[in-house]
Amino acid sequence: MIRLVIHAPTPEALERGRRNLANLLKAEPDAQVELVANAGAVVTALKQPHEVDTHLLVCRNSLVANDLQAPDNIAVVAAAVLHIAQRQHEGWAYLRA
Repeated sequence: MIRLVIHAPTPEALERGRRNLANLLKAEPDAQVELVANAGAVVTALKQPHEVDTHLLVCRNSLVANDLQAPDNIAVVAAAVLHIAQRQHEGWAYLRA
């Protein structure tokens, strides 16, 4: 089974990551995929919701730095870098969008 974590640290990367995620799920519906947004991508993710956001995780550090709160339908991880490192340790593939 494919397990992929897509990292989006910028608004442009978030856009690419959302497209990558949608394309992957279209080709491989059973894939486990997460889109992890941090830094500048967090603000954009919250301002511009997308249909693939059920797979989106945002960085709490980035939320705090921007004085933001994620809505209930968006998952939050303590630190994007830690979450990505843990996923890679678990054998997930990494893609920088």
